[in-house]
Amino acid sequence: MYVSMKGMLERANKGRYAVMAINCFNLETAKAVIDGAQELRSPIIIDLLQDHLMEHLGSKLLTQPIIEMANAASVEVAINLDHGQDIGFVKRCLRDGFSSVMMDASSYPIEKNIEITRKMVEFAEIYDASVEGEVGNIGSIARNNMTGDDMYTDPDLAIEFAKKTGVDALAISYGSSHGDYPDGYVPEFRFDIVKKIKEATNIPLVLHGGSGCGEENIRKSIELGINKINVGSDFMSAQMQSIKENLNSNPTISYPQLIHETIAAGSELVKKYIRLSLSENKSI
Repeated sequence: MYVSMKGMLERANKGRYAVMAINCFNLETAKAVIDGAQELRSPIIIDLLQDHLMEHLGSKLLTQPIIEMANAASVEVAINLDHGQDIGFVKRCLRDGFSSVMMDASSYPIEKNIEITRKMVEFAEIYDASVEGEVGNIGSIARNNMTGDDMYTDPDLAIEFAKKTGVDALAISYGSSHGDYPDGYVPEFRFDIVKKIKEATNIPLVLHGGSGCGEENIRKSIELGINKINVGSDFMSAQMQSIKENLNSNPTISYPQLIHETIAAGSELVKKYIRLSLSENKSI
């Protein structure tokens, strides 16, 4: 069932759980995510990163087949543009059928961020689509730019942003970073940021960079009001590991079978996070 994020996140907010948003970039990764969600009867979000879309198939060619997969599914499935920074590209994704978009104008001063995001919220209404915004700056481990003190979300600015833009969900920076953390490293989360923003806005809040940030951090985040958790690196790492193991144990494995095994590995990882997010059996 193809839907926007809005309804599923509103119910997650009321029910005090989170919906997983998994970064995909082709039909096989989308299938892995939907398969895992169906097995556990969980709502799910397919996150398609703007950079991936621009580098690979583009939005139109990829979106329609995933929409068909979503409509054939027995659980709620949303397609969300992740970190949409190009305004024209974000609008194109909405025209191509995305049910949700993230308008990431967080690199601008707060007033400009509010202006850009508010206009995208108004534009998305034409398509009955939901919009996620962002305040703060989440780091990238791959760029040697892990989230630091100056990158945390200012709660007062986030509260102002939420009230002035009317976003359906708000991504905040409180300690996580995009990418794979060094072995054994668990980031420290500023839970006071989550608590203050949630109490003042009561809108669905989003954790980006969920991969490897620690089960206790995720549990506490959900308890305080995080309702959407983005995971990409762990999902892709599980599939990469599947490829390595299968090639090592069976060097003559066929390419179709190799890809089939990655789908299964990806689904198992998705199910792990669905259970952690408390969204099992939450799909209508």
